Amino acid sequence: MTTVAQVLHNKPEQAVYTIAPDATVLEAISLMAEKEIGALVVTHEDSVVGILSERDYTRKIALMERTSFNTTVNEIMTAKVLTITRAFTVEECLELITDKHLRHLPIVENGTLIGLISIGDLVKAAMEDQKKLIDQLQQYISG
Repeated sequence: MTTVAQVLHNKPEQAVYTIAPDATVLEAISLMAEKEIGALVVTHEDSVVGILSERDYTRKIALMERTSFNTTVNEIMTAKVLTITRAFTVEECLELITDKHLRHLPIVENGTLIGLISIGDLVKAAMEDQKKLIDQLQQYISG
């Protein structure tokens, strides 16, 4: 089974966009729009302290009638962040994402953020694994 390390290696865009907890939500959503991404990892002094997603914005700004101009990221971010390491398998990550209803998993090694994978990255890797298995089985059957 493919590992997170392999997914990161095969990922064309490896940049991880972060934001400080004291930034405004407007700054955060502007960065997400500019980079065409759905989440930012919230960091303080190189440590992951939260994650801010479009879902957080929708539920905690728009529905609660707050404004993006004077609300800070730490007021609406998800503070309980589940992180993984490069050693996790795609299967383990898919289970986590499914069980916890997540869309993104920050990858942390030795306390340092090294990457971020999305549900899309994981599904793509799982599909590639299945294709390889099907090809091997077809070769075995016809061989």
